[in-house]
Amino acid sequence: MYLPQEIIKLKRDGGQLPQAAIEQFVKGITDNSFSEGQTAALAMAIYLNGMVTEETVALTRAMRDSGAVLNWAGKLNGPVVDKHSTGGVGDKVSLMLAPMIAACGAYVPMIAGRGLGHTGGTVDKLETIPGYSCTQPLAKIQAEVARLGCVIVGQSAELAPADRRLYLIRDVTATVESIPLITASILSKKLAAGLDVLTMDVKIGSGAIMKNVADASALATSIVNTAKGAGVKTQALLTDMNECLGATAGNVLEVLETLDYLTGKYRESRLHQVTLELGASMLQLAGLQPDKASAIKALEHSLTSGKAAEIFAQMVAAMGGPVDLMEKPQQYLAAAPVVQDILAPQDGFLAASDTVAVGMAVVRLGGGRAHPSQQIDPAVGFSDVLALGSKVVKGDLLARVHAASKEAADKACSEYLAALTFSESAPLLHPIVHKVID
Repeated sequence: MYLPQEIIKLKRDGGQLPQAAIEQFVKGITDNSFSEGQTAALAMAIYLNGMVTEETVALTRAMRDSGAVLNWAGKLNGPVVDKHSTGGVGDKVSLMLAPMIAACGAYVPMIAGRGLGHTGGTVDKLETIPGYSCTQPLAKIQAEVARLGCVIVGQSAELAPADRRLYLIRDVTATVESIPLITASILSKKLAAGLDVLTMDVKIGSGAIMKNVADASALATSIVNTAKGAGVKTQALLTDMNECLGATAGNVLEVLETLDYLTGKYRESRLHQVTLELGASMLQLAGLQPDKASAIKALEHSLTSGKAAEIFAQMVAAMGGPVDLMEKPQQYLAAAPVVQDILAPQDGFLAASDTVAVGMAVVRLGGGRAHPSQQIDPAVGFSDVLALGSKVVKGDLLARVHAASKEAADKACSEYLAALTFSESAPLLHPIVHKVID
């Protein structure tokens, strides 16, 4: 039995925490026997001195075991898989990938999150669908995963409760960026879902938390090693976030793009490639496909056959949403009162984007939160986003802003243009996948 101050002192002085001390720390977070000050002090000590893999594995397992852990033994006839993204602007991949993977024979109990800072959240997007509830009892989650193959919900109070309290403390003590704490936060929730396989999408670039390959590789390596240490097959793809992913950024707009993607009405090329790359990783890790080419063929068939779209529609209905969302999205999804074109101010090529600035423009429109209790405006954001590398002439459409007022639209238009860089010659574009870490 350790006193809280003994655990804090050991890590403060650069020592390695024994498993028993880590388990006691997590228990103290969960039952409030560690004060906020003590929890903050240890979080800062971890932030400053780091953790070795064994410590991070022990922390992840203890946080996973602070609540319920889903057990799928004997209930499913296929592997339990998931993917997780570190977040970016316009990243709606989870919405289409969960039903695509389910259509390929795996089971996806996806525990998703809300928007944070400039990054959008999967839960916020789904909650723009009238009636869709991301708060579901564990028994309902398990039953619908077994029936449909996938469910996307928010974190239950029963799953990894230690993470919820620790994250709130990290958020106000400047310790969010700690790689061991990020790793344990992500994986404790994912492991509580009872996964066999996890594919991590670690974003890099101007719209990501990790701005360069070195930092993203460090986080990806920590996650892969920790997940494997906890018994989950894991691979990380470092994917590009130097521009908006897809043609939309904003909650309803991204749901509409998802519906267009699943039904085949429109699939933006970069978004499609990222989705196939991540899905192929999941299917190969799960042993459902022998190689990347076969996995991509199976994913494309899930789309062309209509099965992925059907599963998504069934999931929406099962979570309380309308049964005919796919057929009548405009009847159910909110529309902004002001839609304004953003036009090219000059001839040239779209060379670069300050993608964080684009994300923050969505937040200022009302599509994100400046603080956790803030209500979001589901309809605002950007659509018809032109990709980097595009050649334009003055007056061409660069994007459309969806806003609550003309004043807000004008401001967002200015912010969007300020985030773009034009060049006279075609720019060298970033690869979609920078690196794969096994």
